Amino acid sequence: MIEHTAVQRQFPSGMACLRCDVGLPIADDDGGCPACAAEGHAANLRLVFSDAAPGRIVLPSADAVSLGEGGTPQVEAPDLAADAGLGRLSLKLEWCNPTGSHKDRMSAPLMARARERSAPLVVGASSGNAGLSLAAYAARAGLPSEIVTTPSMPAGARRAIRTHGARLVEVPDGAARWRHVGRRVAEGAFAATNYRMPAIGTNPFGIAGYKVLAVEIAAHGLPDLVVVPCARGDLLSGLLLGFLELGRGVPCLVAAEPFPRLARVLAGADYRESFPGRTAQLSIGGDTVTFQALHALRESRGRAVVADDAAARAAQARLGRAGFHAELSAAAAFAALVALGADGALAGRHAVAVLTGSGAGAMDRDETAATAQTPPFDHRGTR
Repeated sequence: MIEHTAVQRQFPSGMACLRCDVGLPIADDDGGCPACAAEGHAANLRLVFSDAAPGRIVLPSADAVSLGEGGTPQVEAPDLAADAGLGRLSLKLEWCNPTGSHKDRMSAPLMARARERSAPLVVGASSGNAGLSLAAYAARAGLPSEIVTTPSMPAGARRAIRTHGARLVEVPDGAARWRHVGRRVAEGAFAATNYRMPAIGTNPFGIAGYKVLAVEIAAHGLPDLVVVPCARGDLLSGLLLGFLELGRGVPCLVAAEPFPRLARVLAGADYRESFPGRTAQLSIGGDTVTFQALHALRESRGRAVVADDAAARAAQARLGRAGFHAELSAAAAFAALVALGADGALAGRHAVAVLTGSGAGAMDRDETAATAQTPPFDHRGTR
């Protein structure tokens, strides 16, 4: 990764639950907090570091696995700021990471941890970007990998994943995808994505990689709000942890989602429920909500904004006319800002929109194809 003076490295002294803050030893069980699970709640963990210097973030000190991720451009867009009713808009171009998405920030420390544990196999569930990133970084780490997907994965993503030597397994739907990963983990594989039901999120070693994004954003001046496309909330959670460790303040975090999930939870629904919906925004589809995403929004006084496919396509077209070719899921971040600023609520404020992937990348596909839908299933079932 691109190193920063605000980043230090040390091995974590333990873990702590995001929900109840109970302390736990370092482990890769990936089942989240056992105390919360006993109460029927799925909650992820965070890494704890005993000797963190003030004003710096801490990353795990495992031998680095890197392809040069991080240090992506943050570009000012005054014309787009005016469209959203903002005083200032910065676009964080995460498609400039090695495999074309923000996922590389997570894959680097995650594969370092897998290699440290001498994992016989790295396995993950993905619609595209995460699978491509994991396949590349597993190859860099010298580890075999298996990516489990559904028929909706674009052909470009499939080709790219196979280029890195990963085994690609197709199953009928998202639920089957997670079950397949669970079977592999039971056989000894290292889980590189969430596969639990109810959903928990990715291994905390991976989420720690997203803290560096908070450092890079803050280096340009702490914004009032940061908008990210959101599915299971790994990026949201990592950003929150990063801003908290930096100690310079936490901007309002905004989750852009293709249909109401977090928005329904913030309005009173149980986050453990299923929230089915149809979308062509493959990178942020799915019917689950995680506690880590809810936690990030609550702790940052944030909110969730629905950017449906029509709004995302309009945002994608507007970004394109300004020179930025974002994939549909990434364009949802700008669509969310346009929705938020429609009544003048963002006047004079500074926002950062995290554009997570390029429309010219492996996730590009025929937009006229049928949209993806995850069949509803009971997320209160077996973890």
